[in-house]
Amino acid sequence: MPQQILPMPEHIAIIMDGNGRWAKKRGLPRTMGHKKGAQVFGDITRYCQKIGVPYLTVYAFSTENWKRPQEEVDAIMDLMREYLKDARRYEQENVRTFFIGDKSPLADDIKDMIQRVEEGSSQNTGLTVNVALNYGGRNEIMTAVQRIAKEVEDNKIKANQVNEQLFETYLYTSGQPDPDLIIRPSGEHRISNFLLWQCAYSEFVYMDVLWPDFTPKHLDEAILAYRNRDRRFGGI
Repeated sequence: MPQQILPMPEHIAIIMDGNGRWAKKRGLPRTMGHKKGAQVFGDITRYCQKIGVPYLTVYAFSTENWKRPQEEVDAIMDLMREYLKDARRYEQENVRTFFIGDKSPLADDIKDMIQRVEEGSSQNTGLTVNVALNYGGRNEIMTAVQRIAKEVEDNKIKANQVNEQLFETYLYTSGQPDPDLIIRPSGEHRISNFLLWQCAYSEFVYMDVLWPDFTPKHLDEAILAYRNRDRRFGGI
């Protein structure tokens, strides 16, 4: 009996990897790779909206990325400023935007723009986009644990009330479904501290294409690979 094809994924997450290598192959500064990658992010966001994907999460900047050369970090932050200034266009396209991660080390102007974008898109009902900015999966889990511990200490909740369902309400993605499909371009086969709690039963697709070369066709291929898999969630 042929395997029944899975429905479209409700939540797709992408590790946008390979910008620096893309630039190096072309003799360009790494910053140009990030600029091209930002353009591709816009294209893929619109394509997800077009094909009816409800949730998209992208890994834009990790807690470890601060270790990169200052020039590269500054260029990435400037690209984020450009994206935030242009985010009004996404609001008009009915996209709801969240920024997940520890915002405290970010520049004040970026934090102010993030707040405006999140508030301005809060009533939109189309695609929800999570931009993981200064994000780390371990940091997210530790932050949730600390918040829960403080509430237990303050007698707001009891320790025996803490279960998976409660814990998930303390994560950045509270109220959203876990990713069905996680895509990593660039030929690497790592999770790189991304959505460590949420990826427990995600399907992974690794692709030998650098992120700046990623197209809607590649996304279609990843979705098709996902839909032809057998998700059992520990069952038979």
